[in-house]
Amino acid sequence: MLTTDGPAVYDGVPVPPRVGRLETLLTRLGVTTRPAQDALLAAVVTLLTAGLLVVLFQYVLEAEDLTIGPAQGVLLAVATCAQALPLVLRRTRPVLCLGLVVAVQVLVIAVSPPDLSVGGIPQVIAGYTVGTLLPARRALVVTGAAVPVGVVAAAGTALVSGNGLLLPAANHLAAGIGTYVVSALVGGAVATRRRYVELLRLRAEELMRTQRATTQAAIFAERSRMARELHDVAAHHLSGLVVQAAAVARQIDTDPEAAKAGTAWIRGQGKETLDSLRLIVGVLRERPSVDDDGHDAPPPGLDALDGLVRTARTLGDTVELVREGRARTLAPIADAAFYRVAQESLSNARQHAPGAPVRMVVRFAEREVSLKVVNAPAAGGAPTNPTRQVSTRQVSTRQVSTRQGMGLIGMGERAHLVGATLTTGATPSGGWRVLLTLPLHHEPTSTGGQE
Repeated sequence: MLTTDGPAVYDGVPVPPRVGRLETLLTRLGVTTRPAQDALLAAVVTLLTAGLLVVLFQYVLEAEDLTIGPAQGVLLAVATCAQALPLVLRRTRPVLCLGLVVAVQVLVIAVSPPDLSVGGIPQVIAGYTVGTLLPARRALVVTGAAVPVGVVAAAGTALVSGNGLLLPAANHLAAGIGTYVVSALVGGAVATRRRYVELLRLRAEELMRTQRATTQAAIFAERSRMARELHDVAAHHLSGLVVQAAAVARQIDTDPEAAKAGTAWIRGQGKETLDSLRLIVGVLRERPSVDDDGHDAPPPGLDALDGLVRTARTLGDTVELVREGRARTLAPIADAAFYRVAQESLSNARQHAPGAPVRMVVRFAEREVSLKVVNAPAAGGAPTNPTRQVSTRQVSTRQVSTRQGMGLIGMGERAHLVGATLTTGATPSGGWRVLLTLPLHHEPTSTGGQE
C-alpha cells in the first residue's frame, strides 16, 4: 500500500515523484538536490523579508506613531532576515528547522516595540513543511508546542518594559496559532491530496499493466493453439506425401503418366505445406497437454461448417448457412482459420445475444473468399454504435473493447496469420457482424513440366 509519511512508497517500492514545471525549471538551472533547492528558497525568503522591513520602517511605524532606535532597528532587521536561514534544513530536518525558526522568533519579539507583533514568512513555511512531512498527530504536537514559546517571550518582554501582559500575550497566541498550527493543517491537507492523486495514478498504471498482460496472454495462447493446428496440418500432408511418393516410385516404370501426375501432386502439396509453415514463423508454441487427442487428424475447415451448424442447432440456436459461388480449395491453415472464426462467432452470438437468429454466408468470388456471420440483437437489446473496422495488422489492446473481449483478439490473430482482413462491428439494428475476407492469388499454370 502507499505510505503516508515522506516520499511515496507503494508495496515497499519507492515511487519516483512526478516532475512538475517548477522542478523542471530548477533542473535546468542546475538546482537538483533538496538542500540546494531549500537554500535557494531561503535566499528568496531573505530578500522578501528585507523588502517587508523597508515597508515596516518607512510606512508602518510612522502610521502607527511608533518609534524605534537605530540599534534596535538593526537588531530587528538582522533577526528577521536570519530567521530564513534555517529553511535550508526544512525537508531534511523539519523539526530542527521549526525549532530554530521559533528560537529566532523569540529574539525578534525581544527587540520589537511592545505594541508591535512582527511575524515572518519563515514561520509559515516551517509550519507548512512540518505538516507535509510528518504524520498529522505529530505535526500538531510539534507546531502546538511552538505556540506557547512566543506567548511566553511576549509576556516576559512586557514585564521587563512595564507594559500590560494581556494584549501582547493574546496577540502572539493568535499569531502563533495562525502561523504554526494552521500552516501545519494546510500542509497536511496538501500532502494527503498529493498522496491520494499518486495512489490513483499508481492504481491506473497497475490496471493498465494487468490489462496488457491479460491481452498478451490471450494472444500467446491463441498463437500456441494455431501452432498446434499447423503441426497437425503439416503432419497430415507430409504423411500423404510419403505415401504418394512410394506409389510414384512403383509407377515410374509401369505407368509413367500416372507417375508424372503423382509427382505434380506431390510438388503442389509440398509447396502448400511450406507456405503454411512460413506463415507461422515466430509464433510461440505451448507444450501439448497429455489429455489432448486427435493430433493425427487435420483441423476442420469450411467443409465442416455443416457439422458446426448442426451442433449449434442442437444447442437451441437458430442458424442459417448459405454458400455462394464456386467452392475452391484453400490452404489448410486458411481453411482452419475460417472454421475457427465461424466457431468463435457462433459462440459470441450465443453468449451476448442468446436466442437471436444467426445468418452465416460463405461466398467464393473471383479474387477473394469471405465469411460473414451476422446475428440479430437479443430480446430487448438496444442498437449499438455503428460498425467499426479492425485491421488485423494493427490489433492492440486499444482496439479491444469490453464487449469484444478476448475473442476478437484470437480471430484477429488468425486472420493476420493467413493474410486476411477481419471486420467486426454492430449492425444498425443492434446486432453484431463478423466479416473475414481472404484475397485469392491466382498463379499461372506451368507448362512443359519446368519450374
